[in-house]
Amino acid sequence: MPALLPVASRFLLLPRALLSMASGSPPSQPSLASGSSYVPGSVSAAFVTCPNEKVAKEIARAVVEKHLAACVNLIPKITSIYEWKGKIEEDSEVLMMIKTQSSLVPALTDFVRSVHPYEVAESYHEEPCSC
Repeated sequence: MPALLPVASRFLLLPRALLSMASGSPPSQPSLASGSSYVPGSVSAAFVTCPNEKVAKEIARAVVEKHLAACVNLIPKITSIYEWKGKIEEDSEVLMMIKTQSSLVPALTDFVRSVHPYEVAESYHEEPCSC
């Protein structure tokens, strides 16, 4: 197993409306007739990088088992370029796209930080959109 580099985990949360805008379609609003229980601003997505697929799968499975997320998608073979300790680094990583309730973000962040192998697991997030 390759040595784990002491790089920062990038942890990004995006509100549902922002994800819809990025896809080119406006955010859908539930109609009263649809019976949907979706509340605007209640769903977030977190993006976390991992050093390899084994680590990503272990964290993803634990997050879902602990009911901290409904689903985690793994996107293999991304290239991350970042500054670490004054030096520009480049690594191959796996991206976890974590879909969760906005109310679970603090617990999700704490859990990921507690099990992530990187020396520093940073958390970047957007406040949920109320639109």
